[in-house]
Amino acid sequence: MFTSQGPTLRELAVQALSSVERGYDLLAPKFDRTPFRTPDRMLDAVEETLAAREGSFGTGLDVCCGTGAGLGMLQRLCRGRVTGVDLSVGMLAEAGLAHPDKRVDLLRADARALPAALADSYDLAVSFGAFGHFLPAERPAVFSGVHTALRPGGVFAFPIGAPIPPTHPAWWATAGFDAAMRVRNAVWRPPFVMYYRTFPFGPVRRDLRAAGFTVDTVPLTHFGHREDGTPHWRLILARRAA
Repeated sequence: MFTSQGPTLRELAVQALSSVERGYDLLAPKFDRTPFRTPDRMLDAVEETLAAREGSFGTGLDVCCGTGAGLGMLQRLCRGRVTGVDLSVGMLAEAGLAHPDKRVDLLRADARALPAALADSYDLAVSFGAFGHFLPAERPAVFSGVHTALRPGGVFAFPIGAPIPPTHPAWWATAGFDAAMRVRNAVWRPPFVMYYRTFPFGPVRRDLRAAGFTVDTVPLTHFGHREDGTPHWRLILARRAA
């Protein structure tokens, strides 16, 4: 939840009425004191699962790195340099303060058009909490860019949650939020793209395969299982062919 050190209601309103880039520039100094930051519990679960399944990697890329929550994990998993890419200058500035290590490079770039200079550069790419900022039609460009940035045999890893049943209060909360955002974007410019229910596993897997990845999943058992025995969270392992 929000704390007294986090953004005020007014600051959140100003962010919501800004573009995605400008909104995160404004929110950046207080972002890590909001519920929007990826929890350490999730980062630890992904790190443990990757280490157990894949071992270590050479170089790493954090797509939409924000304030750098995932960069520490990449530094532990990767023997070489790691790069954080984000559209927001403000978020990158906070990431730089949090990760002054010389092995960390920070680059301002749009994930829908990653620079050609990154091609064939990384053995592991990760992303946390950013996919709601891309419309479904934009996913192929994001996935294609990551595929190009990876070396042959490289892995693109990210967590994905199980569908929320309509009987759960969270289903109504996320549906209501998405509906409100659609109304906001229909009547206000610039748009602020952020949706919770536009990243279902089936279409995501299809888009990953279309980008050239083979796709595997690993249960993140740290978060338990649903009543039907399926995990609440899975780790997607999308691999560029060797």
